[in-house]
Amino acid sequence: MLHQSIRVLAFVFGLLMFIGGLAGIGAGGAEVPSVVFAIAIGAAVMIAAVLQRSGYRSEAAERSHVLPGPGGGEDGYVEPRFAPTDEVFLDPTSQLLMRVYEDRRTGERRYRAEH
Repeated sequence: MLHQSIRVLAFVFGLLMFIGGLAGIGAGGAEVPSVVFAIAIGAAVMIAAVLQRSGYRSEAAERSHVLPGPGGGEDGYVEPRFAPTDEVFLDPTSQLLMRVYEDRRTGERRYRAEH
């Protein structure tokens, strides 16, 4: 669960590695394995920064950029299709008790801090 600014910094770092690797190929003086390594690592870091999601949040919440609720889960209104389950766990980061809500039809899950 990375903060947005850290994700941006990681993407920029990956982009710089990627461009540096391409520049090394263009210059012709760089060792081929190190240039390929820089390109591969840069691409992997950029992809990871883009695809990384915060824990306990749905894709819809991530796309809408809504701030996470307590414990990093969903906050606010819970759609009626999500029913609380018996699954409860302690979030290791926030030390909050989290309850799992599930849409029994699709299996989609939501996580909310117990109050």
